[in-house]
Amino acid sequence: MRNVLRVVALTCLVMAVVGPWMSPGYAEPYELSKNDVMDPKALKSTEVSLFGVKLGDSEATTLDLLVNEKIPGIKVEQEALFIFLIDQRKPTGPMAGVRIQDGKVDLIFINNRFSYKTRGIFRNVLNSESPDDVRKLLGQEEYGDENVMGAILAYDKQGFVINYLGKDVNVEFSPIR
Repeated sequence: MRNVLRVVALTCLVMAVVGPWMSPGYAEPYELSKNDVMDPKALKSTEVSLFGVKLGDSEATTLDLLVNEKIPGIKVEQEALFIFLIDQRKPTGPMAGVRIQDGKVDLIFINNRFSYKTRGIFRNVLNSESPDDVRKLLGQEEYGDENVMGAILAYDKQGFVINYLGKDVNVEFSPIR
């Protein structure tokens, strides 16, 4: 009987500590370079991070994580409102970055040059062959525009937009409105 009481007490203790973290609204953060999130419905821009930087982070935190902390294989450049991450292997342009406005990160972007670092569903999005491939992965967009030049697929309820221009695919994460 004592052992049963110990098990019950230990279970209650674990649930008291872990339980508040597991509320129905809690979602696992999605680090673009680490997590293999594959459920498109689970993705929200507010839970996305780029090397630890999330939307709403302060400029000081962002500078510490992206500029002061060395990221292997990545060169960092700061221009005006943007911090660009450039692949040192092929430094043809930014592969990812953030925009800082009013002292806070208000935009995170990645493009197909970043696909080798990206995990989860966005690796497939960045390597997609057509806007229809993107729709198969993420579902129907809320609105968009498609023409002979490319497509814009807006997923506003989740806080991101896909810009598709031939082989160039860009994903922009912004606060959910």
